[in-house]
Amino acid sequence: MTESREDLLPAPRTPERTRVAIVGGGPAGLLLSHLLHGSGVEHVVLEARTREEIEHTHRAGILEAGAVQALVDAGLDRVLRDGSRHDGIVLRFDGADHRIDLTGLTGRSVWLYPQTDVFVDLANRRAADGADGSAGGGADGGVGSSGTDTGGRPDGEVRWGCAVTHVLDGDTDRPGVLWTDPDGDTHELRCDVLIGADGSHSTLRHTLPEAQRRTFVHEYPYAWFGVIVETPRSAPELVYTASEHGFALISQRTDTHQRLYFQCDPDEDPGRWSDDQIWAELQRRVAGPDGFRLVEGPVEERSVLRFRSSVVEPVRHGRMLLAGDAAHTVPPTGAKGLNLALADVVVLHDVLLTWLASAGSAGSAAGTSRGGRPGRRPDDTVLDEYGRRVAERVWRAQHFSAWMSGMLHSHPGETGFAARRRLAELRTLTASESGRRYLAEGYTGWGPVLGEKAP
Repeated sequence: MTESREDLLPAPRTPERTRVAIVGGGPAGLLLSHLLHGSGVEHVVLEARTREEIEHTHRAGILEAGAVQALVDAGLDRVLRDGSRHDGIVLRFDGADHRIDLTGLTGRSVWLYPQTDVFVDLANRRAADGADGSAGGGADGGVGSSGTDTGGRPDGEVRWGCAVTHVLDGDTDRPGVLWTDPDGDTHELRCDVLIGADGSHSTLRHTLPEAQRRTFVHEYPYAWFGVIVETPRSAPELVYTASEHGFALISQRTDTHQRLYFQCDPDEDPGRWSDDQIWAELQRRVAGPDGFRLVEGPVEERSVLRFRSSVVEPVRHGRMLLAGDAAHTVPPTGAKGLNLALADVVVLHDVLLTWLASAGSAGSAAGTSRGGRPGRRPDDTVLDEYGRRVAERVWRAQHFSAWMSGMLHSHPGETGFAARRRLAELRTLTASESGRRYLAEGYTGWGPVLGEKAP
């Protein structure tokens, strides 16, 4: 539930106002900030973590062609120079490789480009635009002692280390949040529309009325044991391995460091595994008559990544909207999480511009036009277009991710029949051009889908 200001603020303060408030400064929140900046729309981004914390959180990333195009169209083209374009992937089973020619089957490729790098590109661009306080703003959080934007930038600001603690009046046309700055002081921010891009543990999502939201959830009985290793590449393309011992994924990162995964129990403790045990398990998963072996080296990081599929509907309540992991999560098998988040934001930006235009105003706050003239009340039904336009892609991605996961992973208590059926599915899929094309289309992304507009 959302709460009232009077119940929460320890002392009266003059609320800061903005047009769009974005909770969450990960890739989704920063891309929306960047797009709104380009459209001249006033906004504030509040991110609980520091920029350095996010930069040092290593997360893999496979970008679909559409996601790469969205970044390039937004002026962020480092992915084309530093990313690794992959024209195919390998399904490995029966101890042999079966290549899926992504480009030959669909005309599209994917880019191996860590999510961390996407974040850095966006954060650097927003900093270059002066949005993080580096061009005249306040201290670490980019705010002055009053909590207001001191930089004089009408089109947006990103504030690091600023945690949202409460959502205010979420069912009104002037929602807001209470947030704490890096010094622990509390501030109030009011806005015309409030965006939750604050990840799978979203504060905003939990404030949506339970009676008006549905959450669809599927928990998986397996997880990934992920490691970053100091070795040269063992394979030029991603290798998805299904073996009698369980799943393994051979991915690449740089010429000297690789990211590898193997299926494990969700409650596995990564700290109890030695480097030798990790390599023995990985080698066991990929072994085959062809003699394929991984290049071994020091294990620098290890962690367990749990699987979960979830979708929240609707993604809009009044003038609060959810995007990215705040609205939906997918298992990593289909490489859809980051791509869905970026696709959400591109659509959301378009819908917000239409919504603003319905009020006869551009980017200024509190129902005024950019020149300060009173604007018409915006047509809030326009905001429903966001949920309608992203729903088809979200559910396609959920199906694809669950299908890939079920086909490639062994299941606890799996019968011999079920294991043989999965193997037959892999053989049938790779033997059929139509089957290979179906996988390639899902893996590379679908382009505009039902309800979406072509770029």
